[in-house]
Amino acid sequence: MGTLSLKKKACLKRKRRVRKKIYGVQERPRLSVFRSARHIYAQVVVDTTGHTVASASTLDKEAREHSKFESKVEAANFVGKLVAQRTIEKGISKIVFDRNGFSYHGRVQAIATGAREGGLIF
Repeated sequence: MGTLSLKKKACLKRKRRVRKKIYGVQERPRLSVFRSARHIYAQVVVDTTGHTVASASTLDKEAREHSKFESKVEAANFVGKLVAQRTIEKGISKIVFDRNGFSYHGRVQAIATGAREGGLIF
């Protein structure tokens, strides 16, 4: 194995640069996004304790039961609303958005939009 590809190195570099500035505390946890080729994942993390408050993805039961999405962006929007609903149930309404090194465009932006529509405040 050994060396990482240039693409992966650049992604990790962006991730470190973003995470230097973003830190989730108990009052305002971090909404972290991960995007793969097929699915999208979101989780709300309190960095001081290392606990995940809420999470959602396109692999969740609610997303699977939902009728077929027209696009991945639409699925990401649904995941954003789902994670917002679960976070608000835990009594948290303010968060910090962590794009995790991905550009704020497309599916990452759709998660943020869905979370805002779900009632989270960035």
